[in-house]
Amino acid sequence: MGNILAPNNTKAGEKAPISEVLPGEACKRQRLLSTSYEDNSRLIPSLPDEISVQILARVPRVRYLNLKSVSRAWKVALASSELFCLRKELGTAEEWLYILTKVNDDKLLWYALDPLSGRWQRLPLMPNVFVEDEAKKGLAAIPRRMWNMLGSSIRIADVIMNWLRRKDALDRMPFCGCSIGAVDGCIYALGGFSKASAMKSVWRYDPVKNCWTEVSPMSVGRAYSKTGILNGKLYVIGGVTRGRGGLNPLQSAEVFDPHTGTWSPLPNMPFAKAQILPTAFLADLLKPIATGMTSYRGRLYVPQSLYCWPFFVDVGGEVYDPDINSWLEMPVGMGNGWPARQAGTKLSVTVNNDLYALDPSSSLGSAKIKVYDEEGDTWKVVAGDVPIHDFVDSECPYLLASLLGKLHVITKDDNHNIAVLQADMQNDLASSQSLSSSPDSSFSELAESSAESETDIWRVFASRSGRSAELVSCQSLKV
Repeated sequence: MGNILAPNNTKAGEKAPISEVLPGEACKRQRLLSTSYEDNSRLIPSLPDEISVQILARVPRVRYLNLKSVSRAWKVALASSELFCLRKELGTAEEWLYILTKVNDDKLLWYALDPLSGRWQRLPLMPNVFVEDEAKKGLAAIPRRMWNMLGSSIRIADVIMNWLRRKDALDRMPFCGCSIGAVDGCIYALGGFSKASAMKSVWRYDPVKNCWTEVSPMSVGRAYSKTGILNGKLYVIGGVTRGRGGLNPLQSAEVFDPHTGTWSPLPNMPFAKAQILPTAFLADLLKPIATGMTSYRGRLYVPQSLYCWPFFVDVGGEVYDPDINSWLEMPVGMGNGWPARQAGTKLSVTVNNDLYALDPSSSLGSAKIKVYDEEGDTWKVVAGDVPIHDFVDSECPYLLASLLGKLHVITKDDNHNIAVLQADMQNDLASSQSLSSSPDSSFSELAESSAESETDIWRVFASRSGRSAELVSCQSLKV
């Protein structure tokens, strides 16, 4: 460095051959200064950025939040799409579980679980979004029966009527009744109520950028709609919207392409069985609603009901086939046997091409996991005594998720903490099939073997404090 900083390199009294020495020294100085600058601008000094990115792509994603504080260059690199594309190529992409909760002050909070480290991270708050409308004008005048006709994953009548008794409560929770979907590595929050109006807006959470951004809105405002993923696209059907006479159930459907950012209409659900009611009075009284949706073996399955408080009637469901862009009738056994949750909602999840649902039964501690047998068109019990404790007081006592190729149940434990329960259904299915194939086994032997296997099915995979939180929704993303 002394040679670099010295004005010349000759002894006193000697003349330096300027044409030979000084240009060489100047070039050497320029090269060294340039190298020093490049080292300071690189992600990791003395390493090409290509190698540094390869290293970062192998670091567990849970560390990224802290690593972003190293420098501005690291923050940019760790939020780049190129880095996460490289993670997919290297096979280092990680699947996380995202859980949406509602706390006492009517705020919606997202938490992400890294299953490898067992650590939780809180996501940025969903934006405060309001629609310019008539706020709560005329909402309180809607008959209570209308609220109960809607059906949802939570008790709409009790929740909304309680909100009406509290000043500005609707303003504090603009995403009430929003639907959640996950596609192309992002989470989407669709519609919901804001100031008593159903919103068209759609917001996307990008785990790479760790932020919410608004995308193209739906064609119509929806709350409590149902979502599903098929062929890399996000489908939304049904729900309710606000009309002249109050809140009206929707039969429309549309699909979002995350690559083009556009929505396309789909054929309306026919609700064929709702069209054959014996009298006009019943047809006006019982409103058709979609009570769930799941993607299963290349089609969308939508269970349906006719609803009017306090009456609830299952009417099977319908199936959307994207190959013919049309709706078909759901298999009878599938529709009639689909287990229902509160307000008639039918929750399910597909794990390794098998469709699972939880049957809460009528008493605590007797919940069962059922799997749909497509060949026999029946729902079969594959696990009993699911450890779910609070069915009565909770608006949403459990959620179902597919994570790391296994079935997971998210619920509240005895201490009101959020517990993620993992089930080893593959071993249980194998034991059930072997038992059922043995003609010499007695019923008592089968029951005893089944009971022993069930004790080994469930384990607490993760938990976190959640005394004041209510479960709302969950999704899994691999990034």
